[in-house]
Amino acid sequence: MQRYDWLKEIQRLDPERDFLTIHRITYAHEFPWDITRALELALYRTYAVPSIGRLLAETAELTDRTQKRYDDTALLLDTVIEHGFEAGEGRTAIRRINQMHRSYDISNDDMRYVLCTFVAVPIRWIEQYGWRRLSEHEKRAIAAYYRTLGRHMGISDIPETYQEFLNCLDAYEEAHFGWDPGARRVADASLDLMAGWYGPLAPVVRGASKALLDDALLDTFRYERPRPAVRTAVQTALKLRAKAVRLLPPRRTPHYARQNPEIKGYPNGYRVAELGTFPKSRGLGGCPVHPVGDAPAQGDPAA
Repeated sequence: MQRYDWLKEIQRLDPERDFLTIHRITYAHEFPWDITRALELALYRTYAVPSIGRLLAETAELTDRTQKRYDDTALLLDTVIEHGFEAGEGRTAIRRINQMHRSYDISNDDMRYVLCTFVAVPIRWIEQYGWRRLSEHEKRAIAAYYRTLGRHMGISDIPETYQEFLNCLDAYEEAHFGWDPGARRVADASLDLMAGWYGPLAPVVRGASKALLDDALLDTFRYERPRPAVRTAVQTALKLRAKAVRLLPPRRTPHYARQNPEIKGYPNGYRVAELGTFPKSRGLGGCPVHPVGDAPAQGDPAA
């Protein structure tokens, strides 16, 4: 395979009909590292909406069991991308997501906003730090994928195009970003978790993570703004990484979130039906145990 062969395959597909296939390629072959980092940043944006951040603080899932909540969120979303919407484990993952959401009083507007972060933040990250730009096909497929996911989650008034997703996110943040002490606790816990993955480099990672948050987000959490030199250094490092990744051969086998080293809570595997929280007692299905941290196939670049 040549470096742009996956993109050529994407261009042969229909983004409205084949959106799942296209998004799988983008997610698991072309930009697995970038999309993981972007979705981590998307979490911070949701905390900055007080109605969301306050609820997350009240549940204590992201302050007392931060690693588990991170793992479960990543694995549930990952399962739908890997297995689809209609049957099997993808359907089980959607059922689990819906069971959790129904246990709390969450507005449609907040649900739609969180959905918008899944579209807007990865698109903007890859535009700035990806090893290549996203094609129009990929952007349309991302929008179609999350429209479909949103409908399976019972969300109404979902944006149609990727630009509408971006516009909806921007307008909602302008109207709703605001200080909340509980949300700040959730943001601190997430920052501690992500920095803690890197051991002695934790202070560096903490500073780099804050450098990737925009001023509106930093001001909402009342974080001190990083020095311009720090921001420039972090952005330069990410752009140099993109140039290096561009020189690598294409990824032949998919890399899903369950293979990421950041997923630490299930050393013996997991059952999709048992992921997440259970505010009310619910029966569990007999889904098979999935291994985590699968090693890439020999010769597969970690792009």
